[in-house]
Formats: sequence, C-alpha cells, structure tokens
Amino acid sequence: MDKRNTASVNWMYAVVLLVALAVFGVGIFLAVQPAPQRDWTMLAAGCVALVLVLTTWPLAIAHSASNDVTLKRSEEITTALNDRLQAMSVVLNEINEAQLLSDRAKAVAYREKDREALRRAIREDIAKRDYEAAMVLANEMESLFGYKQEAMKFREEVFRHQEEVFRRQINEGLGVIDRHCRAEAWSDALREAERLMALHKGDPQVMNLPQDIENRRQNHKKQLVDSFHDALQRKDNDGAIEILKKLDLYLTRAEADAMQDTVRNLFKEKINDLRTQFALAVQDHRWQESVRIGEMIVRDFPNSGIAREVKEKLDTLRQRAAEPQGAAV
Repeated sequence: MDKRNTASVNWMYAVVLLVALAVFGVGIFLAVQPAPQRDWTMLAAGCVALVLVLTTWPLAIAHSASNDVTLKRSEEITTALNDRLQAMSVVLNEINEAQLLSDRAKAVAYREKDREALRRAIREDIAKRDYEAAMVLANEMESLFGYKQEAMKFREEVFRHQEEVFRRQINEGLGVIDRHCRAEAWSDALREAERLMALHKGDPQVMNLPQDIENRRQNHKKQLVDSFHDALQRKDNDGAIEILKKLDLYLTRAEADAMQDTVRNLFKEKINDLRTQFALAVQDHRWQESVRIGEMIVRDFPNSGIAREVKEKLDTLRQRAAEPQGAAV
C-alpha cells in the first residue's frame, strides 16, 4: 500500500515538474526578447512553480511512505498540495491568457513610447538634413498611429527647414557668382551656376543663372564698347588702348573685323605720338625720358618701323643717361 502511494505521488510530481519546467523555459524565451516583446511574467511563474514542486515533493514522499498511523496526516498534506496545485493551475491559466493577447493589444500598451521615439527620430533626421527619411517617418506616424494632424505638422516642418537650407545655399552661391562676375571670371561664375543647378534641380531662379550670367557679360561688354568710343572721341588714345585690351576678350571674330580700321588708326596715332615724344626727348637731351619712351615703343609695337629705329639708338641713349652730363646724339 505504501509503495503504491509513493509511486503515485512521484508520478504526479513528475508531471507537475515537467509542466513547471515548460513554463520556466517559455519564460526564459520571452525574457530574452527585445523590447517591447520582452515579458518577465512567465519566467516568474516558472520559478515559483519549480520552487513549490521541489520543496513539497520530498515532504509528500515522506508522508506517503509513513505507516498507517500517519496516513491521515498524509491525506491532509495531499489535500493541501492539491489545493496549491489548483491555485498554481489558476495562475498558469491567467499567464496563458495574458500571453494570448493580440499584437494589437501590445502595440496599444507601448503606443506612447513608440510615438515619442518616432518624434525624436524625425527631429534627428531633420537636424541631419536627411529630409527623405524624416518624411518617411512622418508618413508612418499617420499610417501606423493615426496621428494625422501631428504628421502633417512634421511634414510642414520638414518642407520649411528644407526650404530654408536651400534658400541659404542658393544665396551663398549667388554671392559667389556675383564676385566672379565683378572680377570678370565668367567661366568660374558658370561653374558655380552648374553646381547650384545640380543641387537644386527645377528651381526657377537657379535654372536661369546661365542666362543671367551671360546677360551680365553682355552688359559689361557693352560698357567697354561705349567707353572705348568715348575715349576715341576725347582723343584719349592711351585710355582707348587700355580699354581695347579688355574688350579683346569679349569680341567675336566678326566684331573684331568690323573694328579693324578703327583699331589700326588708333595704333597709328599712338605710334606717331610716341615717335614725336621720343624725338623731342632726344632733341632736348632728356636721355632717361628718351630711354623710357624708346623701351615702351619696342615693347608695345615690336613690329613697327619706329621700333626698329629705336632699337639702334637705345644702347647709346642708355650710355648717355648713365653719364653725369651727356652730349647730344
């Protein structure tokens, strides 16, 4: 009789131990899940079940193995154990029902935390100027959580911040272009315009930059032409030649051909003026002045007849200029 009772108790506790181990194993699995799926309830229940089984099993065996005198006491203990096991069964049923909660219920439980994390992520993407990622998160706030108004505000903030950054970049680029245009560095201005066009495709102000630069170039060219003709009218040959040197970079082949006679007459007058100045300087024994004018003729008009004449006299003039008092050539 005692052996049958002991075997029955062992069988019952073995089954309960397996159940407790199963609960403990599931609890470990849930505990190592990432948030928000992590759950410690099942692990706690498994620990409680194991402690109860391991602490009451030896007592049950001892009582089942006792003699008939202690049989009544054993039955009382068994009854108490059954009550505890029933209580454990109720707890396990509640835990099982909690684990059967739908994903939607869990999402609701962590809704506010997820929403706040989404807000932070959107602001971080805006700060990093990753506007595409920020827009995707704003759309998720509306589709996943249903916050349509807040998602709309975030989208407006993304557009506003993006527009501010773009306007600042464009204004900085326009400043660079303006400096290049003032320095007549038209190629550099066009390169900066191309860079802005690549960054801000479709912006009307940016797309018109090449034409704006060309308009400024043509206006500057017209100013040079007007200044050139004005210098000719005032008989300012030196000023006209200086302007012509700058204007040469802007003239087309046809425009240069049209101005050929005017330019030829201008240089002829300039050479005649220099010839007269050179002759007067030599005549007045102003040797240093004659050397300066002679070197200017040779440098600026090397292929002219006067340049060849001056070359023959320059060495002698330099010697005269080096003397304390020179004699006439």
